[in-house]
Amino acid sequence: MKKYCTLLLCFCSFIPLLAQVIPSDTVPAIIQYKTENGITKFTSELRPLRPIAGAPAPFYTYFWEFGDGNFSFEENPSHIYTTRRDSILVRLFATNNYDDGKRPPTRPKPIVRPPTLPKPAVTKPMLASNYNLFKMGGNIEMKTNCMPKPGDEMMLVFGYRNKPENGQQQLNGTIAIMYNDVEFNKNNFELVATRTYNNEKTADLKPLLSSALYRQSKNPVYYASLDHETYPTLEKVLLKDQAKAFKNQQSWKFSDLQQNEERFVFMQFKTTPEMLKDTNAVVRISGAFIPDNPLVETEFFTLELQIVASHDPNKMVLRKTRMNYRLTGKKREMSYKVRFQNTGKGPAKKIDVGVNIAEVFDASTIKVVKTKPEVITCDSVYTGQSCLKTFVKADSVHFVFSNVYLPGTQQKGINDADSTQGFVEYKIRFKEKPPKLPIKSGAAIVFDKNEPIYTNNATGRFKMGLSPGIVVGYGFPFETNKNEYVSQKNIVLGATLSPYASHRYYWQVELYVNSFKESSVIMPLETGIRKDTVINNNAYQILDKQAYNRIKVATINAVPAQMRYNLNKYVGLGIGALIGVDIYNRTIPELRYKLRTVSANGVVTDIDFNRDLAQVKESFSEIRTSFFGDIQLGLVRVGPAIGFRYLYDPKTNSNNMATYLSWKF
Repeated sequence: MKKYCTLLLCFCSFIPLLAQVIPSDTVPAIIQYKTENGITKFTSELRPLRPIAGAPAPFYTYFWEFGDGNFSFEENPSHIYTTRRDSILVRLFATNNYDDGKRPPTRPKPIVRPPTLPKPAVTKPMLASNYNLFKMGGNIEMKTNCMPKPGDEMMLVFGYRNKPENGQQQLNGTIAIMYNDVEFNKNNFELVATRTYNNEKTADLKPLLSSALYRQSKNPVYYASLDHETYPTLEKVLLKDQAKAFKNQQSWKFSDLQQNEERFVFMQFKTTPEMLKDTNAVVRISGAFIPDNPLVETEFFTLELQIVASHDPNKMVLRKTRMNYRLTGKKREMSYKVRFQNTGKGPAKKIDVGVNIAEVFDASTIKVVKTKPEVITCDSVYTGQSCLKTFVKADSVHFVFSNVYLPGTQQKGINDADSTQGFVEYKIRFKEKPPKLPIKSGAAIVFDKNEPIYTNNATGRFKMGLSPGIVVGYGFPFETNKNEYVSQKNIVLGATLSPYASHRYYWQVELYVNSFKESSVIMPLETGIRKDTVINNNAYQILDKQAYNRIKVATINAVPAQMRYNLNKYVGLGIGALIGVDIYNRTIPELRYKLRTVSANGVVTDIDFNRDLAQVKESFSEIRTSFFGDIQLGLVRVGPAIGFRYLYDPKTNSNNMATYLSWKF
């Protein structure tokens, strides 16, 4: 019996474990390797991909860090170790494309120290794929394993070299990384780890900012309708002018960089919780190569990265997603970039990139800035030549690559994912100053005769901006209560603050200064009883006596919250509450007499005599609240405009009407 009870207890304890389902997207990547004849071959086990309905088939992209300063973007790479290290940790960063789960976590894999082969005379990465990072031909280049996604990590390879064109057998100098654009209020990245393998030492970049120069070049511009090309121009720019565009920077000293030697630094960035949620925003990370030898020029390399909600190689990017509406006019150019990738099993020879054009744009101003594959326009080409044709439809523009060769990611013999990717970058202008509304554009990409692949919507938004304004008004009552100065006619001068040129709904605050002056009767006295008095030794008979209060009041009226709505650019409505405070209240009691005197000759003379009593002063003596509704006519978004405002004071039950002129800046 005791045996059966023990088995029952064990079974009941096991039931909760069965109910706990481990999420598949939290399973880390499993690294496997095998070394034969000095060559180490790597493979991996990853969780199954989960396709997104309507999207292309999901797939993984890979980034391997071999733990000795070398790397690969292959799925199953091979590597030859040429240096002996006591510990080697291999890392795999796998990115899930078109997958609705999380990226497989990275877990470093320690490997048994493999046998090393003699180091070659020229130090270069010993990769089976022979991956060339320096495709731009410079001394510095950077590449990430994916676009930044809020909540994910991103790997960046920082490569630098001493190319033969430098004419130097060896170089010493500094490399630097700069990140977190100052144009964004919050940081987007946190540099959580940096791995160096060539004795790079942490250094201070500040002493170099004012002395290091680099040549800034402009890329050629390819026009959509003209067979025309402009050539790059060079200008020298101080490094500090570029560094001031970033909040964070880190630098390292390097030494004994031999001619034709390539070195790599691996940086692991974590996207901060404050990272922009706008999946159209473009952030930058910049690197600098600063040699000590003045004969070798400083080089600067900038990566533009689009914040994404999911890892999708087909994206549309707007370079500036947040714009200043005050500075936006008809001549402003918007820069768009459509990225695409052939994920098929064979090459694509024709690529049609169709982009819907918002109504605010003038399609005739489109000009192509750059393309990949790099081609010329189809205006004057021979038969079968690769070219780009641009044509405009009613609400779209199509960029058609013809007679090109873009390999597929699943194509045999294709190990370089970059060769399967392309883009078209273009600029376009507005027809006129656009309304202050979001501007959306999206693209559909067709490879040969396949179904279209739709990208995200690249959305441009205008910054709120603040618009101060002035108001001059005149208020008058519907019903005048002569004992209440608040219902008297008055002139007001005020200021407003609101978002600049809001299109529809917006909030506005206002502040006014008013000044009132009033004399009010307090107590009329009996005139039937006449008394005698003496003033300046002269006898007078009092015919009439009345008491007055002369009141001088200065008030501040504030509208802490007002909601306004523009029906169009000529008519606007508003409702809100007005709070009034007496900042100064002076009361002077006054006795007013009508006097009569009779001279010795019997001449009767009547005079008026006023006598002031002790005045009373008060500050911030009363607070009043009124509610109002108004209508504006004119150029209501920026001014000038005339307004009519109805006010109701529930405390005094008074109804007032005011008219005013407003102008915003």
